[in-house]
Amino acid sequence: MASNVNPTVRRRRLGQELRRLRELKGMTAEEVAERLLVSQSKISRLENGRRSISQRDVRDLCGVYEVEDHRVVDSLMQMAKDSRQQGWWHSFGDIPYSVYIGLETDAASLRVYDPQVVPGLLQTRAYAEALITGALPETTPTDIEKRVQVRMRRQDRVAATDSPLRLWTVLDESALRRVVGSRHLMRDQLEHLVEQSQLPHVTVQVIPFEMGAHPGLNGQYAILEFPDAADSSVVYIEGVTSDLYLEKANDVQQYSVMYEHLRAQALNVEQSRQLIADIAKDYAR
Repeated sequence: MASNVNPTVRRRRLGQELRRLRELKGMTAEEVAERLLVSQSKISRLENGRRSISQRDVRDLCGVYEVEDHRVVDSLMQMAKDSRQQGWWHSFGDIPYSVYIGLETDAASLRVYDPQVVPGLLQTRAYAEALITGALPETTPTDIEKRVQVRMRRQDRVAATDSPLRLWTVLDESALRRVVGSRHLMRDQLEHLVEQSQLPHVTVQVIPFEMGAHPGLNGQYAILEFPDAADSSVVYIEGVTSDLYLEKANDVQQYSVMYEHLRAQALNVEQSRQLIADIAKDYAR
């Protein structure tokens, strides 16, 4: 696969364009589904980029929408072809959160809040392995290793020298105090976190216990933003059996406002780095 082709992002862009064409035609998803003798859920999945789009799907939809410009049709057909190629993560087999990985791979910036653990992009290999083993006790060693490898590969976006991912992380102090694996492992993890926080494109803030109740008590989430203005921002909420992706402007705005409150209530960058370093020293005792 060409390095500049991200199938997940291609599906999103194609889905957005197909939705725009449907709305220009003044048709509902139900009406389109009835014309094509398919389910309404299929049309919805095609438009939200959660399902692979075949060139036949594009051809049929362009027919329903009476798209006469062959250049537009050809462009959409090419996007459908690109969207069916495989990203680097597919080489690891079935990854439950592959849609998220595709979005993260193409994102320009990522804002993460996590109340329980250090985010995956800032984890050491040992911490990731201990965390996955504890969180998924019935997972085989082979699958655990596969998940660890994927997590380490995802970190290439942070380590990149050319257009690295801009990462802003807000952690609850409990993520630093929770002993994952061992105290020695935690010391290494927190020292790594301090080191990563000094990168110019990485910001780490901590909400201390003394802050009490705050807007992040409802749980972990991430906000992804993309370099192309045509790609809307996405709020990602990880679930046990399925994940939630919010793309409506109002939803993204609400989570963005909540994130600003978290940043305001957290310790500043220097104070956060000092707290992390102090806790790391405690683990060394």
